[in-house]
Amino acid sequence: MTSEATPATEQKPAPPRDRLGLELLAVLTVTYAMSGLYALLEFVRDQITINHGIGFGKVQTAPIKAAEKTQYQWLDILKELLDVLGGLAPALLAVVLLLRSPGGRGLGIGLDRLRLREVGQGLGFAALIGVPGLAFVYVARQVGANAQIVVTNFPDVWYRVPALVLEAIQQGTAEEVVVCAFVLTRLTQIGWTGSRAIAASAVLRGSYHLYQGYGGFVGNAIMGVIFGWWFQRTRRVVPLVVAHSVIDAVSFVGYVYLHGHVGWI
Repeated sequence: MTSEATPATEQKPAPPRDRLGLELLAVLTVTYAMSGLYALLEFVRDQITINHGIGFGKVQTAPIKAAEKTQYQWLDILKELLDVLGGLAPALLAVVLLLRSPGGRGLGIGLDRLRLREVGQGLGFAALIGVPGLAFVYVARQVGANAQIVVTNFPDVWYRVPALVLEAIQQGTAEEVVVCAFVLTRLTQIGWTGSRAIAASAVLRGSYHLYQGYGGFVGNAIMGVIFGWWFQRTRRVVPLVVAHSVIDAVSFVGYVYLHGHVGWI
């Protein structure tokens, strides 16, 4: 007598590769791939109009965020919170699509449960990437490979630092869930090798930082290689989210207090 598998134990068939590829294309089209293309166009425009060609030359200024300040602070605060929620939407979309895959309950990217040690790992990554990254930014600025970045021009209001920290968490979460976890997962599922997938993810990460100049592209691409290698070995994205959020938070808040006092910032 044979027993039939119950619906609860049935293994869902793996989605066809073409569908996974379309999902990947759709997510990237509405998120970081388009950001990369826009950044590339602006980069080429700046090189042609400022340097009269593609190459090292005069360093331009690259603004990142302009926040409004009105007489209705509660509306300003609500707008900032909405911006954070909207920025998390790509990560939510990626998570929902991963949930549709076989074995999707745990997502396969380390969001099944939070492990305290992953916070420590994230802080370690932040130091590993952030300290050399700061030196890299300095050198790149001196040789003209980086734009002079206006990291934030958030108005001087009492909630500036909390708002910048929330923005850093939003950016760190969205980028690592989409550009690292989702992209690497889907590229592997459609048959790409691990090294090829990491290279593609790293180039994508660098592309939407081209507004920072050559140095911004290279530095973020290197970060993408390191993060991609870690994710492929561990399938845990939380340490990367923590690291990225801490790096951005230090950059945003540090810029507020150091700009005008340190010449190359």
